[in-house]
Amino acid sequence: MTRSSSPDLDKLLGHAFPVLDDGFVRLVDYMGNDSSIVQAARVSYGDGTRKVSEDRALIRYLLRHQHTTPFEMCMLKLHVRVPMDTWRQWIRHRTASVNEYSTRYSIAIDRAQMTPANAWRQQALDNKQGSSGFFASDEGERFSAAEQELHRLSKQVYQQRLDAGVAREQARKDLPLSTYTEAFWQIDLHNLLHFLALRMDSHAQLEIRRYAETIGEKIVKQWVPATWEAFQDYRFGQMTLSRQEQELLALVVNGQTEMADAWCAKSGWVKHKEERRILSREAKEFAVKLASFGLTPPW
Repeated sequence: MTRSSSPDLDKLLGHAFPVLDDGFVRLVDYMGNDSSIVQAARVSYGDGTRKVSEDRALIRYLLRHQHTTPFEMCMLKLHVRVPMDTWRQWIRHRTASVNEYSTRYSIAIDRAQMTPANAWRQQALDNKQGSSGFFASDEGERFSAAEQELHRLSKQVYQQRLDAGVAREQARKDLPLSTYTEAFWQIDLHNLLHFLALRMDSHAQLEIRRYAETIGEKIVKQWVPATWEAFQDYRFGQMTLSRQEQELLALVVNGQTEMADAWCAKSGWVKHKEERRILSREAKEFAVKLASFGLTPPW
């Protein structure tokens, strides 16, 4: 037996892809490729899959029907440098093996993410955890200047504590969340695709989205091209419709406006209060889906 390999990915081993102002994603190692997924599926399914003549077709079938186990046969190991606030979101994905740089044993990395004057985002009014639009550059310059001073002061205080002999585990406590950390991150392809589906989404925070896009476009796409194509078609680019959405969509497509209005009122998707129309979150999300088909909601 020979080890499954990806010549395109072999060229990237050890290469660090820059992310943000001082972060990176470096490919350390990998196991398997598209053929490993096919091999695992055919062992699992036996004679039933011999009807599928193309590896690409089988991979697309597996991903389309959420047969995820064969994708666990592939592994990826990365070395990443990432701001701590972004890493806090990243580490919520508990399906990876992780070993992080320790500031109990080592001096904290002497870099913190800086924000350009034109990159300060405003809080979204309709989403408590999101952003929308940017501040003007003159305001951004004030924010960036204050950020620079905060970093300088926190670095100074940290170094003074170390010089005085304060334990590293305590001296670090006032470092800003923008301080970079590093980690080795190993994950199987099935769980990696789940990570990418969530973190490449337009609703994900911009900083972690940049890391996810780098991993997806620069590494996974070269590693398992057939899987990446299927992922784009059936996972990342998919649209799901709930039972309620299917019911309302049928009414909209068939032009049953009065019945659609009654459905919206009965379901609580649309309420009227003092001549104001209030839409539920489900209604707002459904309107976005309708728009992708060139349709308008019934309200």
